[in-house]
Amino acid sequence: MTEQAIETVPAPRYVERPLGQEIRRTVRNDVPDRLYVLTGGRSTPDSHAFDPATLVVSMVESAPDMPTEQVAILDMCQTPTIVADIATNLGLPIGVTTILLSDLLRASKITVRQPQPAPNTLGARRNTQRAAAPEEVPSGLRNV
Repeated sequence: MTEQAIETVPAPRYVERPLGQEIRRTVRNDVPDRLYVLTGGRSTPDSHAFDPATLVVSMVESAPDMPTEQVAILDMCQTPTIVADIATNLGLPIGVTTILLSDLLRASKITVRQPQPAPNTLGARRNTQRAAAPEEVPSGLRNV
């Protein structure tokens, strides 16, 4: 048995694998690169109008020359949709999604609505009642 020298060669970035009649090109570890390209290298949105519960509504139809993610957002937001749902449906982090949304907002292609807090009748009642002092709590427990 003869030993052959084994060369150590770094793995290629792109690996071509045959799949049926076509050759499918797969990218290894492309997520950080893809997110960088999607956001244009930005890490924060231009607008701070977005939180996960912000409602987003499309104002225009998508155009064929738009990026795929923006087309998906505009199609998804024909009815009011929250940012968290948009991110989930796109399979993107919320931070990246808010950057894409801020681009659409700047181009006047979407509108945003902040969620309205529900009326808190319990909170109104609490404001009228006096809070128990710490020393009153043990005596109240003894009376029970």
